[in-house]
Order: sequence, then structure tokens, then C-alpha cells
Amino acid sequence: MSTKNPHILVVDDEAKLRELLKKYLTREGFNVKTVEDGQEMDKYLIDNEVDLIILDLMLPGEDGLSITRRLRNLNTHQPIIMLSARGDEVDRIVGLEVGADDYLAKPFSPRELLARIRSVLRRSTTPLNNPIDEIIESLTFGPYLLNLANHKLSKEDDEIPLSTGEYTLLRLFLENPNRVLSRDKIIQLTKGYERSSMDRSIDICVGRLRKKIEEDPTNSVYLRTIWGAGYLFSPEG
Repeated sequence: MSTKNPHILVVDDEAKLRELLKKYLTREGFNVKTVEDGQEMDKYLIDNEVDLIILDLMLPGEDGLSITRRLRNLNTHQPIIMLSARGDEVDRIVGLEVGADDYLAKPFSPRELLARIRSVLRRSTTPLNNPIDEIIESLTFGPYLLNLANHKLSKEDDEIPLSTGEYTLLRLFLENPNRVLSRDKIIQLTKGYERSSMDRSIDICVGRLRKKIEEDPTNSVYLRTIWGAGYLFSPEG
């Protein structure tokens, strides 16, 4: 994210909501562009860098889930907050599984969305614990290297795409090796705002991360579940 006002792209087919979000977020100091569907989004992204995408789930043509999956397959780095009038648990889980960084059900308070935006942007640009970036350029485990400057994970010469949430979670584990972290502690350190005790976003992100770093995600050697306690990351595997 640049040092200028963060650039947000809103993709939603509701004209009134686009206008409301543009006015509100602009007043809060963001540079906001709104479009109505995935095609318009693609055209805009060709020539413009954005810091965050607010994406509606139910869009005409290509829906938000398909768009998110496509963007992640292209190894895009922009964080995505998904919006939906359908607040079902299944929709929320699927949205997070395909790579969204957060999910907000309609109708919502603009202040709640603002809190989510600031949290996601903060996670994508700042360290979790101590400001070690100037001293340590990368963190390693097994054959993997996590570059702290560009937020990229690589295995030998192959780059492994990470969403903002996956990067944030992996870095947290690498900075707390061989230590059991409860879900509440992980949420506190990574989300930055109050979440429900039933929030499953951490478990979903752990599942996505395991698919990228474990040879057998069902038998993890790096990222282990400690039943009743949380998760433990073992860099030695």
C-alpha cells in the first residue's frame, strides 16, 4: 500500500450502495473507485493499482466467488473483503476458502465496514509483533522462505501465492515457533477487532495455508492442531 490515501475498489451492482460507500469512505480519507461488475473491475485493474477490493458476492455475470478464485489463481496481492446479502455460514466459509480476507453480511453498518477495512489494510502492511523487518529480511522453515519485504513465499525457485490473510497467519506462526496459540489469541493478533467466539475464519485460513505448505494437508508436520488448545507451528517439521 502506498503512503498516499489507500485506493479502494468497490465492485457492487447496487448503485445506491456504491454511491453511499464512495461518499462515506472518501470522507474517511480513502481514494474510492466503484464499478458494477467483474468486467468493469478487470478493465480498471489493467491500468490501476488498488490497495483493497470490496467485492459483492451476488453480481450479474461472474459472481464474487468466481472473481475471488480467479484473482487468487492469478497471484494477485490485493486484499478482498466480500459483501453479501446472504449471511449463511456456508456462504461465509466458501468465501473465505476461495481467498477472501474478510466477509461482511448485508445490511451492515458503514462503521463496521470501516473497521474491517482498516484492520485488513493494517494486516497487509505492518508487522504483527516487533518491527523486525529492518533487521530480518526473511523467515525460513523447511525448504520454504517467507520474504518480509514483499510478502512472498517461495520454495526453492517456485513462488507460492499467498493471500493477505495467509501471509499474516504464516508470519505469526513463524514469529512464535513451537508455541501453542489459541484461536482467541490468533484472532486478537491478526484481526484487530472483536470477533465472535464462533468465528471460523482462522480455521479456514489454516486449512488454506496447509494446502500450500504441507505435502499431505491431512497429516500436517509444520502446522499442527492441538486439540482443545489451538495450533502449534514447528519450523523443523
